[in-house]
Amino acid sequence: MSIKIDKKLKTPIYRQIAQQITIKILSGEMSQGTTLPSERALASMLSIHRNTVVKAYHELIAEELIEARQGLGYVVSQPAPKESEKHNQASGKNRPKKVTWATNIKPEYLDMEITFDDLFQRFGDEKIYSLGSGISPVGMYDEDKVAADIAEMITAQGKNQYFYSPYKGDSFLRKKIVSFLSTKGIKASSGQIQILTETNQALDFLVMLLVKPGDTVIMEEPVSPDAYRAMELAGAIIKTVPVDDDGLDCDILENLVARCSPRFIYVNSSFHDPTGSILSLDRRKRIIEISNRYRVPVIEDDAASELVYEGSRLQPIKAFDTEENVIYIYSFSLTFLPGLSLAFVTGNKDLIRSLSYLVSVRMVGTDWLSQKLAAKYLDDGTYYGILEEFRNNYSRKQKIVCDVLDTLRHEGVRYTRPRGGVYIWCKLPEGFDSKEFIAKAYSRGVALLPGYIFYPFRNGGRDHIRINYSYETEERLQVGMNLFRQVVREELAHKK
Repeated sequence: MSIKIDKKLKTPIYRQIAQQITIKILSGEMSQGTTLPSERALASMLSIHRNTVVKAYHELIAEELIEARQGLGYVVSQPAPKESEKHNQASGKNRPKKVTWATNIKPEYLDMEITFDDLFQRFGDEKIYSLGSGISPVGMYDEDKVAADIAEMITAQGKNQYFYSPYKGDSFLRKKIVSFLSTKGIKASSGQIQILTETNQALDFLVMLLVKPGDTVIMEEPVSPDAYRAMELAGAIIKTVPVDDDGLDCDILENLVARCSPRFIYVNSSFHDPTGSILSLDRRKRIIEISNRYRVPVIEDDAASELVYEGSRLQPIKAFDTEENVIYIYSFSLTFLPGLSLAFVTGNKDLIRSLSYLVSVRMVGTDWLSQKLAAKYLDDGTYYGILEEFRNNYSRKQKIVCDVLDTLRHEGVRYTRPRGGVYIWCKLPEGFDSKEFIAKAYSRGVALLPGYIFYPFRNGGRDHIRINYSYETEERLQVGMNLFRQVVREELAHKK
């Protein structure tokens, strides 16, 4: 199919494509049943983004000239009209008009591929053994105690702000977080804390506050898709630094900072997602030196730092921050009740003041129940006491995963066992493709995440998967890992 586009024209490219295909269909050059090139094929032919082709095809679908058929792709859906019909079609008479949503949605939100969220949400199916979802397991908190505590909060007399907390967060919770931060070596006042729902929301607000289109941000690689997508949607230019067993390479980091003058450096410091590595003490201090020397902010994501199974817990980068250059994000997602999300940000008071204003514009208030419950459990010691139970639970689960992986070493499976956290970064045997492998594993009832989605430019991870052992019970995790082993061995036998 021959299509010519002119990027100098004011007519959008997707409309140029749609108009030319329309002419081919109406003239009879493309008959009913003709298959159009795939989105990627046509995008490659024309050297344009696939979303531009998506828009063009959806415009043609709205005009009922083509249709999407499973297994075939896009197909011409009607023959060329008779002469008597052409006038009515041209004038638009007697034809209701559909909104072409694909042409109204911003291109950056028009992703037709399976997404990280689609893969992550598979944990909701009880028939699936989820080795991909990063949330806390059920049953860790005493259900009767939680129910009684919630009932007491709801029925208590006084000035309770039912269902809403101030946009900055519950004042009592912020005071308790000040004490919690002191156990990590971080000094902050309650006025330097902004409560939010989760890490993703915190990062999204910070990007909104700090990043303009065209700004450079530096991130680790591999890195969580949630983190880099927030940067992409803001129009940032992403530069990446490789991660090894001691965290991100600080020599490469400093060279990049010197050359690019980034808006900020993003670091997942403890039990990194997805590799499970922990940033060494020397590198934590080196990042502070780089930040201070070049006056570049650091955003530290530290959600898994309490989950240490071997050795001592390292203080966050923020603990060494004498100049208030570090913005610290902590999430309770791995150590609180599943379904009750809670995170907070602390940093320079001027930054938090601006962040709080932005939150007030976007939200009427923040979740009431999660904050009241977290404040109570931080105050009465319940949270600190249960942290050890979480560590023991996750440590046992890590052993289940690693024991199965060890039986596959002769088959070519490789991994480094982290000393904490909830992630195992697993290299598959030679010749395996992670995208194909997780599809086959899913057909057997095991949900995993492919390694390539952790690379912003899709330039790595094709031979890796991320295993997360936080959510499932030990019994279900064992079954899931046994199924994983079966799929590996079946694929190896198939490839011989």
